[in-house]
Amino acid sequence: MCRANMAGCVCPHDTSYRAAAKVAAPRAVRLRRGFSLFLRKETLDFVPFRLESRIIFLPDLDAMSTDFSPYLASSTYIDSDHPAVRAKAAALAAGAVGDAAIAARCFAFVRDEIAHSWDYQRNPVTCRASDVLQHGTGYCYAKSHLLAALLRANGIPAGLCYQRLAVGEVGPPFCLHGLNAVHLQEFGWYRIDARGNKPGVAAAFTPPREQLAFPVLAPEERDLPEIWPEPLPQVVASLTCHATVQDVAAHLPDIELLPL
Repeated sequence: MCRANMAGCVCPHDTSYRAAAKVAAPRAVRLRRGFSLFLRKETLDFVPFRLESRIIFLPDLDAMSTDFSPYLASSTYIDSDHPAVRAKAAALAAGAVGDAAIAARCFAFVRDEIAHSWDYQRNPVTCRASDVLQHGTGYCYAKSHLLAALLRANGIPAGLCYQRLAVGEVGPPFCLHGLNAVHLQEFGWYRIDARGNKPGVAAAFTPPREQLAFPVLAPEERDLPEIWPEPLPQVVASLTCHATVQDVAAHLPDIELLPL
């Protein structure tokens, strides 16, 4: 949520998912109609996935549109046409064979070389991909913007995904967590999380198996199944309406979950 308003910054107070979906353009890719998740009018197909001793349901990401143009475009916050972003993307791709190899290098760079703002208590607050690259720091959302930009600069379709997670070990409060989906020729859409590893967090690039930073555990937590070409407006507001890493931490973006 974004309730502190800095001069010249408009911060939305309506953090409902439905409001965000109306504002964001173009629309996120959605899955086929079927299993109802948390939207009243949009229902989505999930597929069973065995995780050790239990079965969970994950989005059927292969049932998605093949119009990749929104996921290759340069934009305000995913500025893949910025000279510095293009140069870094080219350097990461040099000598790599195939889109998976290039994507793995881009992922490792953002995960390991870009400091997570809260983990390292590092300012400034960044949002635009080129700013994340310049300053070498960003929250999970900002890091996902840079990873999407590097992938798009290499001609690899990439979008943004979100989870709703507890801020601490258990909630409330809850907040959004930002990650990515990349479309690989061999595997299709594949989610990756470059927020940065630390004790208890071990995200990796291991297609087709997902290895994300955080599991979804509590009933109020969710894997949000859309792949967005642009960041959600409440994410942008949190990163652009607050001057310090500490301010952002006090106003992390969230959504309202409608009853199942």
